[in-house]
Amino acid sequence: MKNENPIYYQDVEKCVDDIIKKVGKKIVFGMPLGLGKPNYLANAIYMRAKKDTTIDLYLCTALSLEKPSWSSDLERRFLEPFIKRVFGGYADLEYMKDLRKGGLPSNIQLKEFYCKAGSYLNLQPAQENYISSNYTHAYRDILENNVNVCGQIVCKATINKKIYFSLSCNPEVTLDVAKEMRKQEKEGKKIALIGEINQNLPFMYGDAVVDPALFTAVIDNPEYNYRLFSAPKMSITTTDYMIGFYSSTLIKDGGTLQIGIGSLGDALCYGLQIRNQNNDVYKKLISDANILNKFGTTIERVGGVEPFDEGITGSTEMLVDGYLHLIKSGVVKRKTYNDVNIQRLINEKKITENITPQILGTLIEEGAIRKKLTEENFNFLRKFGIFKTNLKYEKGFIKNGEINISCDLTDAKNMDMIVKNCLGDTLKNGILIHGGFFLGPESFYKALKDMTEEERKQINMTSVLNVNQLYGNEYASQELKTLQRKHGRFVNACLMVTLNGGVVSDALENGQVVSGVGGQYNFVSQAHALPDGRSILMCKGVRSKGKDIKSNVVWNYGHITIPRHLRDIVITEYGIANLRSKSDKEIIMELLNIADSRFQDELLQQAKSAKKLPSNYQIPDQFKNNYPQELDKILAPFKAKGFFQPFPFGTDFTKEELVIGKALRGLKEKMSEGLGKVSSIGKAITIRTVPEKAKPYLERLQLDKPSTGQEKMMQKMVIYALTSSGAI
Repeated sequence: MKNENPIYYQDVEKCVDDIIKKVGKKIVFGMPLGLGKPNYLANAIYMRAKKDTTIDLYLCTALSLEKPSWSSDLERRFLEPFIKRVFGGYADLEYMKDLRKGGLPSNIQLKEFYCKAGSYLNLQPAQENYISSNYTHAYRDILENNVNVCGQIVCKATINKKIYFSLSCNPEVTLDVAKEMRKQEKEGKKIALIGEINQNLPFMYGDAVVDPALFTAVIDNPEYNYRLFSAPKMSITTTDYMIGFYSSTLIKDGGTLQIGIGSLGDALCYGLQIRNQNNDVYKKLISDANILNKFGTTIERVGGVEPFDEGITGSTEMLVDGYLHLIKSGVVKRKTYNDVNIQRLINEKKITENITPQILGTLIEEGAIRKKLTEENFNFLRKFGIFKTNLKYEKGFIKNGEINISCDLTDAKNMDMIVKNCLGDTLKNGILIHGGFFLGPESFYKALKDMTEEERKQINMTSVLNVNQLYGNEYASQELKTLQRKHGRFVNACLMVTLNGGVVSDALENGQVVSGVGGQYNFVSQAHALPDGRSILMCKGVRSKGKDIKSNVVWNYGHITIPRHLRDIVITEYGIANLRSKSDKEIIMELLNIADSRFQDELLQQAKSAKKLPSNYQIPDQFKNNYPQELDKILAPFKAKGFFQPFPFGTDFTKEELVIGKALRGLKEKMSEGLGKVSSIGKAITIRTVPEKAKPYLERLQLDKPSTGQEKMMQKMVIYALTSSGAI
């Protein structure tokens, strides 16, 4: 493999042959998080090492994607057609299949710094080989593991008659790993950088656009254009909606937003849409839930409840499809610019996006350009649309067709000529969203591909070192990032919060990893570093398994992700706790106010026993009605009018599947309890006839004509489940 230009392969096996010839039989294979893995290459390298045990293979990555699986025949009947429809054509990762079956061969290790929440609990090899790392340290930790092979899917496009690649869904780590590996190559290290072309990817711009020469090899075969992994939408519950709604009141017009994947992020996006497009409905819910009386001081100081005038911008490690909905609904519309002078003047409202005759004078006054324009000044003005793109610079003159104008702006005539002949209409190269990676449903990928080139260029896919931290680097200076991210609101989810303000997000107190730190710590610390930034952590008030219900607001816990000294804002379905700069007593009082009322008294007594609250302190009456049924009452009239539905942004499930899924979840919950299981089976056995309304659901599960005793019993259980859920 040459360093100057990549070698192109049609056969992935031939590529693996050459990789081994070059780097040897100790392969440390780095791959990006989530969608960006080169699955054909990964499978070929893995299967080669599986057959040849003299190869030592270390897989360094995160979030290895898997299709849903089933644990019973009934679940299979539900999931199998869905998986075929939604995931058909996706190339499964062979190493994940073996990991689930009982482990990888002894010559192969998988090291990951993030996984799907809960997917690796009790899976010993994954627990043993987890790497705890901030997202901004992932590239460093991959390099520290002595990576010598790196691979990623890319797509290609012709720009100005030259072929370019886009790292598309995953520039966030690969950009920095690849550059460092190229440096190591110059120092004599044998490395391989492989791009696997998949034209199903949308061609994304910004820092994601790279020269093919970044890679040492490229696998380009249309047969490898496998279907992209789809992350189906999950339903948004009442709990999710209330948490998202409270969060939406803390997003400031003219500010910046970071959000993550999942139902809580979707709920926040929906809340912002309602705030902007149905503000009367938004304010009615605020009134009905008594939100301003309880949390108005924080909302007024941190966010707002009015529609968005200036709009917000996105700066997020993960570009989720919710951002596209926010663009369409007019929430995300504040553009930022990758230039300190432009951004500062925009922030100070000394210039606007519309080019006026005064702009050149302002730029001169602020030191952005010289009175006698240099070629660098000229290129700057043309890049950002202040000058028209058809202009040329020649030896101190601006050429506009046959017109030559001196660049000496101290001369009023020259200035007047330039204003009349050279100025553009609006600023160009504005960015609506800075993103590190993306993953979502298939409709999201299609929406990105369907965008015009101009629209996609407003999304800067970039390094995680750019979006997840303020430190200056080759992508942007700290000053520029600070200017771009004004009123930054960094919204993430967590598992639990302790009454002293510590947050649990990534692991259990026994040490088992639930997911990983990811970028959460990065965003919390960034929120504290920005002069007007805030960290908002969303936490469901309770968790349940059958009838076993536990509070997620706890006195203490044996593991912490975000330490108490970085406390800021915590939101549950019951409200907002503003913890920044407050004493232990005040923090505890704030969190008790948003805890589920079934657990408030116990938490209150624990705090008093630890001498953290006065012995006579009582929770205010207005916060002592924190029950799920009260939330249902609040949202019920809005749901009746079509708001706050389970899938506001669409779903991959059919109508029948939604009904069946809800019924089977309820059945599974009942069957998890001893007495509930006995009761459910007993009631199901008494069913003698098949209700007419049940037939389409039974047909979907291929239980409309049961032929065995097991199928007949499953049919009864399904009918019982549908009846219990109110579907029939």
